[in-house]
Amino acid sequence: MDRGTERDTPPSRGAGNGTAAGPADAGRIPLAVVVIDREGLVSHWSTGARRLFGVPKDEAIGQSALDLLPVSGALPEVDEDLPYEGYAAADGLGPGLGTSLDGGLGYPAAGRARLTVPERTRVDVLWWAYPLVGPGRERLLVLAADAEGLHRDEHADGLLVERIAPGFALHTDFPGAEELARGLPEILPSMSVGESARIVSQVLELGYPVLEFSHNDRVPVTPDWGVAPRVRRRARRERAARAAAAGLPQPEDPDDEGEDLEHVAVRERLEFLNEVSGRIGTSLDLSRTIVEVSKAVVPRFTDVAGTYLREQVVAGEGFPEGVPDTTTLWHRVAVEHTDEPGRWDDVVPVGEAMPFPAHTPFFQCMTTGEPVLVPRISEQMGHAIASQFEKRDIRPLITGRSMLVVPLKARDVVLGFMILLRHPERAEFNDMDRVTGAELAARAGLVLDNARMYTHQESVAETLQDSMLPHIPPRMAGCDIATRYLPGTLLGRVGGDWFDSVKLPGARTALVVGDVMGHGLNSAAMMGQLRTAVQTMAALDLPPAQLLRNLDDLAQRLGDTYLATCLYAVYDPIAGELHLANAGHIPPVLVRADDGRSRLLDLPTGAPIGVGGVPFEAVRVRVEPGDRLVMCTDGLVEMRGEDIGVGLATLCESAAHPAASMDDACDTVIRALNTRGGRKDDVALLMARLNGIAPDDVAEWTLPLDPRQAGRARAVVREQLHAWGLPELAYSAELLAGELVTNAVRHSHARPVALRLVRGDTLLCEVDDDDHELPTLLSAGPGDECGRGLRVVSTLARAWGASRTGDGKSVWFELTLPGR
Repeated sequence: MDRGTERDTPPSRGAGNGTAAGPADAGRIPLAVVVIDREGLVSHWSTGARRLFGVPKDEAIGQSALDLLPVSGALPEVDEDLPYEGYAAADGLGPGLGTSLDGGLGYPAAGRARLTVPERTRVDVLWWAYPLVGPGRERLLVLAADAEGLHRDEHADGLLVERIAPGFALHTDFPGAEELARGLPEILPSMSVGESARIVSQVLELGYPVLEFSHNDRVPVTPDWGVAPRVRRRARRERAARAAAAGLPQPEDPDDEGEDLEHVAVRERLEFLNEVSGRIGTSLDLSRTIVEVSKAVVPRFTDVAGTYLREQVVAGEGFPEGVPDTTTLWHRVAVEHTDEPGRWDDVVPVGEAMPFPAHTPFFQCMTTGEPVLVPRISEQMGHAIASQFEKRDIRPLITGRSMLVVPLKARDVVLGFMILLRHPERAEFNDMDRVTGAELAARAGLVLDNARMYTHQESVAETLQDSMLPHIPPRMAGCDIATRYLPGTLLGRVGGDWFDSVKLPGARTALVVGDVMGHGLNSAAMMGQLRTAVQTMAALDLPPAQLLRNLDDLAQRLGDTYLATCLYAVYDPIAGELHLANAGHIPPVLVRADDGRSRLLDLPTGAPIGVGGVPFEAVRVRVEPGDRLVMCTDGLVEMRGEDIGVGLATLCESAAHPAASMDDACDTVIRALNTRGGRKDDVALLMARLNGIAPDDVAEWTLPLDPRQAGRARAVVREQLHAWGLPELAYSAELLAGELVTNAVRHSHARPVALRLVRGDTLLCEVDDDDHELPTLLSAGPGDECGRGLRVVSTLARAWGASRTGDGKSVWFELTLPGR
């Protein structure tokens, strides 16, 4: 292609120093849009580019932009039709388009050039070049326009009254500048929504394209996407006026009327698509999105819209795989219509799932992924469609109507389809409607897929979080427990906060609250590892400070990526005591039952888990029956821009509020602290009412190391259970207690054996000795002397276990109380 010469104007940024904008329609022009990749090759060539530069799209894509666009920097030649040598001489040479194409400019540039197009005369071109940044392959966006139609008037002597130059301005200076943001994605069909949005945002940030006129008018360029521009119509009117003034015949333009009608139709459809795009996808809720898609097309585009989705999409599951077939179930998720209310409800109710046979247009649409147009539904086709609806005659609703079936696709997979019907008296769907419907469905498919993915991810996150949080029983030995967990945000339901309770020997309970710093799956995975470790070490009955020390060592071995805080407390309901250790966590609140007053427990703070090499200290706190312990993570009390002391004070105040139940007490705390707004972190809350175990519900004996003490053990257990009014448990309890005492006497070294019964929610029997080796359940045969005792315990007891103590071990079993 023969390239002419080019004259550039320096880019002009910002509003024009008090200049007034010209007529609003002066800048409405068809634009050529060219996108150039990082190798300097054309990656997008719009229809406007084909018309302006005379090169078909298939020949332009992949070619060097330097070979297709005007890049010379010499002065333009004089042309009688385009007399702007005065303009060329008045404006100095700036960087040419070639400099932008070579990647030599990091800022936007604009200019004016001449080029020769095959089968056309030399064309006067205005251009704007925008360098692009980001992860994509695109490096440069070029907008270009034919300047010929923009000249408003000339003197008879050929002198130019007004010169026109391309420039830039802040898009906020022009109220109509948003049209470019809406229009650019329309001519970038090969790009994803994210890529086109990124390009549009950069265009608006770098400078909105404007036209600068000689009388200091600056007019924003409003893209006229394929529609006959008002500028051209205005030019025709001006030429007609000049001809009339000179007494010349009126110039003929036979295509005006046809062009205007066609372009008006195109404009209306583009406006409709833009309007629909703004009405759908306002949220990530799948159900709401489905309703928005259906309502967006009725009644403007169609009279009836039925939406069908695949089962996986409706369920919010993973992406559906494979091509649909005649066994694929399609769920009718929405029906919108302009008929009288209720006419469609009984025949095609929402929620029904059904397959479609191969002979239907619906099957053709979902298997090919292309829209199917039926100008009029004949009686034969109506009968074929109605055969799918058992005992319901759908023929009166569809026969004689025009039908368009459009696929709802995402990533080349059909998620569903829409059935669009028009009343018989309305114009039939045509090929242009088919294109419009396909574009509408493409946008709706992306929106639905986004909602589906969000629903799926939300479901996965909730399932993961639920699987990692324990299901704590509301009653443990000597205490009642209630918990709450709140995710940080809707988009980040998985976090690192957790709570737990662990049953310990001696009717004690371990209470734990922890918080892994950070959010997301990595924090949740770390939380799961730490929680499992705490459960394991708690079952070993490690003292609180030693447990945190071991947990810190474990975190060091797992890596130094994450830190965590942890508060660990052991409640002994018999001794009426809390044994607590803290690793960088916020302190717990203790609410006294006698006066209802609450206070933060003063604990050694300690360093977070994962710091390493820091000692942990434990303290003991006396408690009374009815006291409440409140443990939570910092997400409940911390608020951005607010001192944490305010949140802790609110926590103390709300925790002391009287409540009918533990659940009500938790809800009171959540309401007081979760309604302040601004919370971003997740929240874990654990509240325990420390009821204690009365002395009358505990019986203890010390037994010498004598094998005959097994008989005495059976006797005292039987006697105590009768005294407690539990004769039903006497036989089983004395049998199992005798087995444990027999083993303890056999394996103990010097210290007497301790036997204890505790009556609580269950009957607990514990036997302590000074041997550190834990018993193991063995498979005992009929002739074996060892192993049968624990087998009996395992068979008859509700639960049993063994753990090491400071000076030996403790073996225990539980029996269910009558009526429990």
